[in-house]
Amino acid sequence: MIAHGKEIKVFTANANVPFAKGICAELGLDLGDSTVTAFADGEVSVSINESVRGCDVFVVQSTCKPVNNNLMELLIMIDAFRRASAGRITAVIPYFGYARQDRKAKGRDPISAKLVANLITRAGADRVLTMDLHAAQIQGFFDIPVDNMLGNPLFTRYYMSKFDEKLFNHDEFCVVSPDVGSVARSRTFAAKVHMGLAIVDKRRQRANMCEVMNIIGDVEGKTCILFDDIVDTAGSLCNAAEAIKTIGKAKAVYACASHGVLSGNATQRIEDSCIEELMVLNTIPMPAGYTGGKIKQLDVAPLFAKAINRVYTETSISSLF
Repeated sequence: MIAHGKEIKVFTANANVPFAKGICAELGLDLGDSTVTAFADGEVSVSINESVRGCDVFVVQSTCKPVNNNLMELLIMIDAFRRASAGRITAVIPYFGYARQDRKAKGRDPISAKLVANLITRAGADRVLTMDLHAAQIQGFFDIPVDNMLGNPLFTRYYMSKFDEKLFNHDEFCVVSPDVGSVARSRTFAAKVHMGLAIVDKRRQRANMCEVMNIIGDVEGKTCILFDDIVDTAGSLCNAAEAIKTIGKAKAVYACASHGVLSGNATQRIEDSCIEELMVLNTIPMPAGYTGGKIKQLDVAPLFAKAINRVYTETSISSLF
């Protein structure tokens, strides 16, 4: 039995409008007509300017900076579509904010990722489509279906092309996990690009600050690719790159991550670092005014368009990977 609405309609709030337009271009659709603004006191105002009754509605909104505003826009849009009798509502969240608060690290800590999952569900979403959750178990925080897509196949194709897989010696390259928590995803990526794996052992002093301690594995004379899911202040990434170069004596350091949060002076820190290039996905817009040359983006809108079409037609998404 087909459970979807009568037609696909894609809407977006303000977090990443070009990304939503890219999805619509791939699907051959016009972006849904809606207006998301704010009242004088800062409250979010949403107007849906076309009928969605019985439609399969996809709301595209990353919960990136400003996180709370973007989250409220998403919740209010979902509520508006539910009250407008949409046939089914899918929250398309390329970057899921609050994902790093997924457990109690000490007494009296909140589990904010679970709270956000509850809010999205109670607002009226029927399913969630996202990419590279910081912790896979967050899928279990929802009581609705969650499709967590993987970005590493895009990085695999990019680096296979960049370094020409037919010409380079795999022993001269190495994938490096910037910390122990990223080992599993780094190992998967290393297997796909047929490279060895090393690990940066670090001790975190406080939030967004860390001290690099040791390199586990052989990186001497190799071209290394640091692989992570999020780059926030870039402190961890740049410290890891410096350790790989100075302690490990690597030949060159590249880096890639699914989500370029790039808070504060992260872009300048990367430009000043020994990293040759940082490749991120365009799940989050590039910081306004960035004019450097080291940070680049891969477009994942076509992949999200394929996933949206498969959600609509009730076919497998996992086969995309």
